[in-house]
Amino acid sequence: MGSAALLAAVSVTATAQNAAPATQAPTPALRLDIPHSSNPINTYRAVSVPPPNLSNTPRIDQLIHNGVLELSLKDAIALALENNLDLAIARYNLPIAEADVLRTRAGGSFRGVNTGVVQNTPGGGVGGFGSGAAGAGAGGTSGGAGGAGSGASGLVQSTLGTGTNVPSFDPSITGTANVEHYTQPLSNISTYGVQELQLNTITGNVSYSQAFPTGTTFSAVFNNDRTATNSPRSYLNPTLNTYYRVAFQQQLLAGFGFGPNLRYLRIAKNNRKISDEAFKLQVVSTITQIANMYWDLVAAYEDEQVKSSSLTFAQQTLDSARKELALEAIPAMDVLKDEAEVANREQDVTVAKTTLQFQELLIKNALTKNLDDPILEAMPVKPTDSSSVDNAPDAASAATADSIALALKNRIELIESDIDLQNRGISLGAARNALLPTVSLSAYYGGSGLAGPPNPSAGVASTQPMDWHGAVNGAFNNSAPDYYVGINVNIPIRNRVAKSDQYRADLETRQAELRTQELRKQIRIEVRNAQYTLQQSRARVESARKARDLAQRTFEITAKEQELGAGSNLQTLTARRDLSTAESTLVAAMTAYQKAKVELDRALGVTLESHDISIESARTGTVQGGQ
Repeated sequence: MGSAALLAAVSVTATAQNAAPATQAPTPALRLDIPHSSNPINTYRAVSVPPPNLSNTPRIDQLIHNGVLELSLKDAIALALENNLDLAIARYNLPIAEADVLRTRAGGSFRGVNTGVVQNTPGGGVGGFGSGAAGAGAGGTSGGAGGAGSGASGLVQSTLGTGTNVPSFDPSITGTANVEHYTQPLSNISTYGVQELQLNTITGNVSYSQAFPTGTTFSAVFNNDRTATNSPRSYLNPTLNTYYRVAFQQQLLAGFGFGPNLRYLRIAKNNRKISDEAFKLQVVSTITQIANMYWDLVAAYEDEQVKSSSLTFAQQTLDSARKELALEAIPAMDVLKDEAEVANREQDVTVAKTTLQFQELLIKNALTKNLDDPILEAMPVKPTDSSSVDNAPDAASAATADSIALALKNRIELIESDIDLQNRGISLGAARNALLPTVSLSAYYGGSGLAGPPNPSAGVASTQPMDWHGAVNGAFNNSAPDYYVGINVNIPIRNRVAKSDQYRADLETRQAELRTQELRKQIRIEVRNAQYTLQQSRARVESARKARDLAQRTFEITAKEQELGAGSNLQTLTARRDLSTAESTLVAAMTAYQKAKVELDRALGVTLESHDISIESARTGTVQGGQ
């Protein structure tokens, strides 16, 4: 990206899609252009950022059938990419990083970017073992490596960007024009020949200055003035003076070269890379959260069905018992026990229904930009995917060494840490350069020109040119040169500030290296823990399935015995209650298994690949095709 333009491919919202998702148009990216060549006036105009669009994308309407939001996991992820506000907040970090690059191209210091994970959407959780806490930084994010200068994860970044002062690389033109009338009473007339001196001066000056990343500063001045006086002793009246000077200064030790002078730009570019990776981590974290919320929804939905089925059976049993009581075939005590069972089942259904409603609300909140529509807020959500466990062992949990190698290659946190180490290396080099004495070579060359008509009162003939063009020609024809060459040396005797900054930058770099090693170890443990959790979850599913099958057979036998007159309603209801409990346990175990798979994907760094997510879709907030 050139220094003349700031291009940020970020969208604050997805635009309207066509009715058929397969043919929906892509959302145009928001561009923040600052063109200089096409219209220089734009340099001085503010760049406006449009307000965010808080309307939900049409995809959510396409998933509503008969007043029910039917949702698959793929649908939920697509809606999250389009509407989730955590992602929308994080998208702004991308153009913010670009703005920092533009600033540092001009020699300005980087302001830093927040590269943490936004975690303001309730429900689901982000990650498992070793996952970060909710964000507390600017924009609701946590502090990230390479972002804000205060540091993160126990690291100090106070010397990031330290070194000699960086001048502005943007050229500057300064102009001055003024008119002055000056009157001075004099105590004698021997000098000017008048009792009251009057001067009328017109001044027009222009100067140009620019610094370069080599440590070079260039400047040029062009001064002109016209002075008319009432003094008869002035040689020329009016007098025209012209002066020009071209000067440069070159730093020879401290502040010399591209290293110290381009450090802000290089760090800002690295921060932009970190922002890109941090946004990818945001997508991974959000998708992980959405997947966990979806499986929580599935668990609540299936558990509500289990509890409702159990209540239906208890009510049927109670109706049958009341008919038998009317025929005096059973004692009244049996009916009372059946009524107690129905009351217990009703309580279970109420708990299950409210749990389901809360999970529906959580996932609708995560998949929308607003819930202002009361119909949408109260609309039930039906998950179309169900929990299942493959019979084959999980390949990801089979080869631990390969899994760890994959995680160390893919985990975004390590990529961020490596780029952060590059930033620290840049700062360390600049801090060492700042230890050197300041030695600068200065030189300039200029010339003066004089012109004006001779003053008749002076009574002396003039050989000077008459007009301003003659004065300019005299300044540039080398007839009155002005040149200078010199070396300025500044040697700090104790140099304690620069020494402290260099030593601290070195310490912070070593600290960051240890943090990277610690992060690698943490990732290893996360992978192993995720694998163990997946294996344990599979074992729990198998155990719960066997317990459910056993409870099913027990219930069938008890029901058969009741039909043959060998059992009681209470025994059958108890067996049916045990079956309901076993089914709920199986639902919970299968949900834990699905969430363990989600966590393993996160630990391995393959979440996006597992769900076929394009990072460009996440950047623009537009998902192509049907879900």
